[in-house]
Amino acid sequence: MDTEISALTTVFTEFYYWLTVPLMFLIHVGFCMYEVGASRQKNAMHTLLKNSMIIPLVTITFFFFGWWIYWAFPNGPFITGGIDFAAGAANTAWSETMGPNLGDRITGVFWAAFLLFSWTAASIVSGAVIERIRLSGFWIIAVMIGSFAWVVDAAWGWHSGGWMVKILGYHDAYASGVIHAIAGGCALGVLVVLGPRIGKFGLGGKIRNIPQQNPWLVCVGLFLIYTGFWGFYVACNVPLISPEGIGGNITGATFTATNIYLAPTTLGAITVNFLMSLSGGMLIGYMVSKGEAFWTYSGGLAGIITASAGNDLYHPIQAMVIGGMGTYAAYKLHYWVEAKFKIDDAVGAVAVHGYAGFIGVVICGFVLWGYPSSPFDGYATINPLGQFIGAIIMFFVLGFVPGWIAAKILSGLGMLRIPKEVEIAGLDMTETNLAAAELAEIEAAAKSEA
Repeated sequence: MDTEISALTTVFTEFYYWLTVPLMFLIHVGFCMYEVGASRQKNAMHTLLKNSMIIPLVTITFFFFGWWIYWAFPNGPFITGGIDFAAGAANTAWSETMGPNLGDRITGVFWAAFLLFSWTAASIVSGAVIERIRLSGFWIIAVMIGSFAWVVDAAWGWHSGGWMVKILGYHDAYASGVIHAIAGGCALGVLVVLGPRIGKFGLGGKIRNIPQQNPWLVCVGLFLIYTGFWGFYVACNVPLISPEGIGGNITGATFTATNIYLAPTTLGAITVNFLMSLSGGMLIGYMVSKGEAFWTYSGGLAGIITASAGNDLYHPIQAMVIGGMGTYAAYKLHYWVEAKFKIDDAVGAVAVHGYAGFIGVVICGFVLWGYPSSPFDGYATINPLGQFIGAIIMFFVLGFVPGWIAAKILSGLGMLRIPKEVEIAGLDMTETNLAAAELAEIEAAAKSEA
């Protein structure tokens, strides 16, 4: 910090990213409440513990290798170059920037912001598989997507030097594909192997609605996710950078805020678009579900996710319309896939995140056709083909396929599905702990001694 301006820039940037972390923490709180509300009472604690343990497991693994992957793999590798060991070296667990030193005040808070994205990716899968997956099996899948799969796709398509941005013109400013499509695809891959909850489908394939334990908790959880999404959007930006810091390829000589690709943007623009896409999603969710509360609130989330790919450049009315389109498609696809393939997605996570994210990336290619994907010279412009290929990579190549493979391996090892008798009795009494039974024994002993 050689000058007063550089000192203020550093302190402001440090505080900026630090503030996004507690905001995004609310996303995880919301997912926990949302999933517990959607679970039946006999499985509530199992559901909560399953998602809560994402925090230590993904945090530790992301610290040791996930963060390195983001910096080392933007080239593919071997598509636009090899593994970037130099960039990776500064972001290893043992590098100076990852310790409490005065040489770098930014890496720690920037790392934490990305870590919260990792939690989100794993939590999306968590909601889809409630009430029948083993804790150990899910935690392995959580580490796989949270500290590996989504970080690879971030390096490819959410890095200023990512090969998908350079060659395909891939644009996904607020992670329609980079987090949501990949997590939804992974969840679908796991569900194909995991199978439906007992009783979900009757004779002849009749679909039974398994009621949520606490719809109020689901509603509150979704609103907390909305709130945390503010931090999510803000963390996808670089708050203050000079044109020289970008390489002199942008117009102007003053400091500016940028998106993740280092293209200029403003918090004002994305604030308006966030609210418009949320509103478009909620309206269509209410209409298409005929007033069902669950899909009204889930529709708001689907609307945000659909528009997120281009919400740095969309007009607010475009954001609203695109959010509504994605919500309508996600709702219809959820029930079509459920009926056609007997997929039991307990909270609609594949639809709200996966289908909406995929659709949002594709729509972005048409609406923003010809816009620069990056401020750097020589990069491909945004185009429909590049976005469609990008959506395939996110949802299927890095999402569905790793999820399916991991689930098949875990299933073969007997580590994926809860036994039938345990699922019927309830996961809290058997898989998580026997606290209730022990308490009953203590009370009975106390009475006999009295």
